[in-house]
Amino acid sequence: MSWEYLGYLASAFLVLSLMMSDVTKLRWFNLIGCICFTAYGALIQAWPVALTNGLLALVNTYHLVKLQKR
Repeated sequence: MSWEYLGYLASAFLVLSLMMSDVTKLRWFNLIGCICFTAYGALIQAWPVALTNGLLALVNTYHLVKLQKR
């Protein structure tokens, strides 16, 4: 399998996330995209991509937990 497809999948999730009007759905789609991009970045050894998206995944998780508590 070419890792390039994982990058395309991650991009699709990020684009879909920005099309959501519901903030919870936006966070979930964005989280999935960030996780895919983190894996993709690690697999191709693009550490800035992996690190940035890993941190963004944590931010999305934090906000999802916060939304869940409401």
